[in-house]
Amino acid sequence: MKWEKVRLGDIADFRNGINFGKEAYGKGVRLIGVSNFGDRLFPEYKSLDEVKENVVRENDYLCSGDIVFVRSNGNKGLVGRCLLIDSPQDKVTYSGFCIRARINDVSKHYPLFWTYHFKDKAFRKAMSGTAVGANIQNLSQERLAAYEANIPDYKSQVRIADILSSYDKLIENNQKQIKLLEESAQRLYKEWFVDLRFPGYENVKIVNGVPEGWRKELIGDVFTTVLGGTPARSNAAYWGGDIPWINSGEVNNLRIMKESECITELGLKKSSAKLMPKHTTVLAITGATLGQVSYTEIETCANQSVVGIIDENEVYSIYLYLYVSDKIWDIIGKATGGAQQHINKDIVMEYTIVLPDENIIARLNAIVEPYFMKIANMYIQNTKLLEARDRLLPKLMSSELEV
Repeated sequence: MKWEKVRLGDIADFRNGINFGKEAYGKGVRLIGVSNFGDRLFPEYKSLDEVKENVVRENDYLCSGDIVFVRSNGNKGLVGRCLLIDSPQDKVTYSGFCIRARINDVSKHYPLFWTYHFKDKAFRKAMSGTAVGANIQNLSQERLAAYEANIPDYKSQVRIADILSSYDKLIENNQKQIKLLEESAQRLYKEWFVDLRFPGYENVKIVNGVPEGWRKELIGDVFTTVLGGTPARSNAAYWGGDIPWINSGEVNNLRIMKESECITELGLKKSSAKLMPKHTTVLAITGATLGQVSYTEIETCANQSVVGIIDENEVYSIYLYLYVSDKIWDIIGKATGGAQQHINKDIVMEYTIVLPDENIIARLNAIVEPYFMKIANMYIQNTKLLEARDRLLPKLMSSELEV
């Protein structure tokens, strides 16, 4: 297998995205922003926001084979992440916090191979100029253009990409199954508790707007509601322990399966952080993740941008998650009656929840709990697949393994 040194600026050109004001949003062109990257290989096009077509310039449209990077972000850990554009069915553009790389000759340089190359820690090290894993401060066209790498011949690029993509295909299939299971649970919730077509509804009277035997309560009156907290970063004794702790970015995931970091017992004691049990409903209350709702599959603490709602008896845990997911934008709107950048724990506690009788909840749990168990298991599978891919990635990119 023949390898040669290539300067990225000699094989690709680059272009920054453009910033859009609120008035630009509307039906027309799908928009890739920083929040759409995660650990994905390709964009999830249907989940992208849209901007009006008249605000997008001709050169700002993305084409199949383009690679989009996070250029800058307050969370430096996101800078340098990338996505490959793969035959989008709709028009797609990208925000000003991103850079587009377009390979000039895809018959010599395989875009999927380069995407994996950019996901390797060695690339991030080269961009940051510091230790492996260090966060890149920002990414520029000049830094990308000056980057040099040893690259194999085209056929080897394809083989390497095929090996790595086999893991991502399995991950993507699991993600699709997770989405279907989640949608099935949400549909059942809507049928039973919004449309009131629950088992036996024909024989139940409606009293004060709810079925007889159901009741309305404030969330804070029936469930334990906690606001997260962050131990002081300046005290090393608070960090690096064995107590899981998440930041609000983790709430972007449907399930909380792993910690962002770990804190110590002392850090827990000396801060406002609270340990939340498995099967807590968590919601992000500020910033870019405002309105995201998730469900914990581990015991964990969270930062101050996260509120946790706990059913100590775990009777209503699944229903509580589905209810809050359905009502989240109404909860957020309670701040002043409109879209807000921040809500607080009191707003969550004072929100009214309708509680069906426990017989109906038991029937809901019998159906939905297996869905939730499958979702958790597929998240675990995806974590293992991602770890296996990432162990293999540097070995293939450094020619340690022949293909």
